[in-house]
Amino acid sequence: MTVAGFAPFYLFAVPVATLAVLIVLWRRAAGRRAAALIGFSFGLGYFLTGVSWVYVSLHDFGAMPAPLAGILTLLFCAYLALYPAVTGWIYHALGPRSALATLAALPALWTLAEWLRGWLFTGFPWIALGYSQVPASPLAGYVPVLGIYVASLATVVTAGAIVTLWANWKDEGERMKAEGRRLIGKVTARRNGNSFFILHPSSFIVRRLRFLLHPSLFILAALLASGYALQQLDWTAPEGEPIVVSLLQGNIPQEMKWRDDKIEATLEKYRRLVDSSNARLIVLPETALPLFLHDVPQYYLNGFASHSRSNGGDVLVGVPERTDKRDYFNSVLSFGASPTQTYRKSHLVPFGEFVPLKPLFGWFLDVVQIPLLDFARGAQTQQPLAVAGQRVAVNICYEDAFGAEIIRQLLQATLLANVSNVAWFGRSIAPQQHLQISQARALETGRYMLRATNTGMTAIIDPYGRVRKVAPEFTESIVTGVVQGRGGATPYVRWGNTPIVALALLLALAGGWLALREDGKLRDLPNR
Repeated sequence: MTVAGFAPFYLFAVPVATLAVLIVLWRRAAGRRAAALIGFSFGLGYFLTGVSWVYVSLHDFGAMPAPLAGILTLLFCAYLALYPAVTGWIYHALGPRSALATLAALPALWTLAEWLRGWLFTGFPWIALGYSQVPASPLAGYVPVLGIYVASLATVVTAGAIVTLWANWKDEGERMKAEGRRLIGKVTARRNGNSFFILHPSSFIVRRLRFLLHPSLFILAALLASGYALQQLDWTAPEGEPIVVSLLQGNIPQEMKWRDDKIEATLEKYRRLVDSSNARLIVLPETALPLFLHDVPQYYLNGFASHSRSNGGDVLVGVPERTDKRDYFNSVLSFGASPTQTYRKSHLVPFGEFVPLKPLFGWFLDVVQIPLLDFARGAQTQQPLAVAGQRVAVNICYEDAFGAEIIRQLLQATLLANVSNVAWFGRSIAPQQHLQISQARALETGRYMLRATNTGMTAIIDPYGRVRKVAPEFTESIVTGVVQGRGGATPYVRWGNTPIVALALLLALAGGWLALREDGKLRDLPNR
C-alpha cells in the first residue's frame, strides 16, 4: 500500500496512513523483538513491492538464472528491511505510548535510517519516504529548505500526530465513560416513584473540546500550513534568456542495444532525430551511441556539431569513453557552437557498473551478461557544461538519486540534465519512480530538470517539481519545450544534508531522553 504514494500513483496521503498503522502496531507490540519483527515485515513488503524491478534487471536483461535472481532480490530487500526493523526496536525501547517518542524520536530515527541507507555501501536512497510527497503534498514545501529527508521526517511526524490524536481521543472517551458510570451511580433521585439521573454538565462537550487543544493537533496544523506557505516562495530567479530544448528518446530495446548488427541502425536513428530538431540545446540519453567514443566515425560527430551550430547551440551526447590508460567512463560530451566538454559519471551502480570487493564478489561477473561492467569513476566535483548559453549540471542515471552530490555543480549551474537508460527495468514502475526522483532534484535546487532517456520517462520538469512535458514510454519521441535558466540558491543548495542530519540527531537524542524520563525508564534502562 505504501508504494501507492510514489509515482506513477502520486497518492501522497497513503504513506501517511500506512505509517500511522505501522506506528499503532509498534505501540501494541509485546516487546522490542516483536516491534523489530513488525518493522522488518513492513520493510520487506515495502521494498519487495517498490524495488522488485531489481529482478527484471538481473534476470530479464542480465541473463541471471531466475532462481538466483529471485534469491538475490529477496536478500537485497531483506537487507533494506533491516532499517525499519531497527527503527521499530529503538522506538519501542523508548516507550511507544509516549507522545515525545512518537512525535520527536521516531521521526528522527526514521530519517536517520533513510539517510544511512542512502550512504552505506555506496547508498541506495530509492523510495525514501519523502519522495512520496513530491510534488503536490504540502510537505513538499520543505524540500528546497532541507532536502528530501526533511519530507521524510515531516511525513512521520504527520503520521505520529494522527496516531497521538487518535489515542488521546480514545483514552479521553474511556475516561468519560468511567466517570459517567460513577456519576450516574451517585446522582440518582427518586420522585413520585420514578428514577431520574442528573448528568455532569461537562460530560461531553467540554471534555471533547479539550481534544481540540491537544498539542499534537497544533503540531499537525502548523506542519501542513508551514509546508503550504513555503510552496509559495521562489527560492531562485530567472537568469538569461529562455531557450528551446529537445530531449530525444530513441526507444532502443535493451536486448538490441549492444548487438553489433544493430549499432548502425541506432546511429542512424539518433542522426535522424538530431537533424529533425531546431532546438538550441539537444540532449541524447545515456550511452545513446553504443560504441566507445574513439570508435564513433568522426564524420558522424562532425554532423552533430554542424547541425547544432546551425541552431546556434549544442548537442549533449551520452557515449562511453576510453582513455589511454584503458580506463573507460560513462560520459556525456557536448558538440556544437561551444567548445567540446565532457562530464564523466562519478557515482557508479554497484553490480551494474562496477563490482565491489572483487575477491569476494567476482563470481557475479560469471552469472550475468552486463556490458561495460567495470567503469572507472569520474571526478567527484566537475564543472557544469557551458553550452547553448546555459551552464548545465549533468548527471547520469542513478546519480540523480543523490541530492547532496547533485548540488556540487551548483551555484554555477542554471539547468539540470539527467540522461538515463532505464530500459534495464523493463515495463516496471522503476522509470516512473526515477522521474519522481528527478522531480525532487528540481525542487531541491529550484531549477529546470531535463530528462533524456532511452525508453522513458523523457520529460521537462520545472523548478517546482512539476512535469511540464513527458514522452510516452517505449516510443520513439522528441520532447521539445522552452525552459528558463535559473540563478541563486535554495537553502538546500547552500547547506546540503548537514542541517537535516543534525536536526534528526538532536531530535532523536532529546526526544528519546525525555521520553525515557517521562516513562520512568532511565533508572532501569541498563538492566533491560
